[in-house]
Amino acid sequence: MKKIYFLMLIVASVIEAENVETVSEVFKTNYSNQMIMDIEAALARAQASQGIIPEWAAKEITIKANTKYMPSNQVSKEYAVVKHRLVARLNIWKKSLDNGAEEYLHFGATTVDIYDTLLVLQVKRSLELLSEDLLDIEILLLKLTKDNIETYMAGRTLGQHALPITFGKKTSTWLAENRRNIERLEHIKAKVNESGILKGAVGTYLGLGENGIETEAMMMKELGLAKPSVADWHGIRDVFAEYAAMLAIISKSFGRIGDELTLLQMTEFGETLENLGIGAVGSSTMPQKKNPRGPGKLIEYSRVIPRQAEVILDDMINSFERDGTKSDTQISEISINAEKMLKRAKELLSNLEINKDKMRSNLDITNGLILSQRVTFELAKKIGKNTANDLMHKVASEALKNNISLKEAIILNPTTTKYFSEDELDLVLDPETYIGLAIKQTEQVIQEIEAKRLIN
Repeated sequence: MKKIYFLMLIVASVIEAENVETVSEVFKTNYSNQMIMDIEAALARAQASQGIIPEWAAKEITIKANTKYMPSNQVSKEYAVVKHRLVARLNIWKKSLDNGAEEYLHFGATTVDIYDTLLVLQVKRSLELLSEDLLDIEILLLKLTKDNIETYMAGRTLGQHALPITFGKKTSTWLAENRRNIERLEHIKAKVNESGILKGAVGTYLGLGENGIETEAMMMKELGLAKPSVADWHGIRDVFAEYAAMLAIISKSFGRIGDELTLLQMTEFGETLENLGIGAVGSSTMPQKKNPRGPGKLIEYSRVIPRQAEVILDDMINSFERDGTKSDTQISEISINAEKMLKRAKELLSNLEINKDKMRSNLDITNGLILSQRVTFELAKKIGKNTANDLMHKVASEALKNNISLKEAIILNPTTTKYFSEDELDLVLDPETYIGLAIKQTEQVIQEIEAKRLIN
């Protein structure tokens, strides 16, 4: 019966960790304290199974691995005396342990083992939550893309009209990039999962006995982590640096979306609109303004998160076996900011309005010049590529100079007018029939993403 109760306590602890629903909660004091207790209890169970400490002591430690035995107010008072964050916690916890079990708490371990493993567990849970957010965003992007497969608009390069595309084609690139970011997080998850650590002060398992490597592996299994690398990493923070770098890349992805939606909502474009709801005020003094807010916040996060990542990357320079520089606070902050960014992205994409009519009308603002390439290709079949290209540059220049449509310029030019009837020109100058493989391309992206979601 005691064994069943013992196992129930372990399962309950795992469930409690999984029930944390936000990244900000993962880094709060109560969650951290619970994880510290879980880590110490896992160590005790691993050592008990090897006969290093008594089984009854491991059971007592596990049974009392609950934050009600580590009240924050008492920990704060103890910390004021001992000036050591872990010792303060252990001293308070020990008071609740019976029959001398406190003698076997934190047996052979060192503070850096506990806090580095805590950070691993926090990052692991953060990765799970951030991945869920990206999967939610993927659903929104799938819908946005499907709804706009045939929404015709101008494709722009260097800020200028280039060739016709569809808005679905545009958002399919957001969709594919978001999926790559999901896969990036999956990649780093595997490394984080192998990073639980119990190697002692200088990473040689001193204090843990001859079976220290096995104890470490058993402890991580108890914590739901994979078999850890035998190599010491206390002073080598590359896995956390890679995690931060992944968040920086993701922030740039959403910064790009934010930047584009800011531009598309410009008065001159009016192709998208962030619906902020009835009663939302754009400006305190200019009633007509509908200022984008979500897009700007995404741009802001795309600037802040990479700067935080730089600090975490700098922590890879650790003197000797390790020094006092640690990026725990920065990892907490970058994780929380990443969550805030994804929440903002979900709100924005959920309330994004697409002005299909405006997108279509904007295709015509160059008076057909956006299709000059197509006319060139048609002419090339009759007079050769280079000749056609030179000729159409002149025709386009005349259209711009005289403020007339491309169709009019073609008709007025004595050479080009010979090769097209008016009906042929109308067909060639229809932008909806000159989008390349945009629709097929978009459909294939959707199919690929939906197939990957079935695997997830």
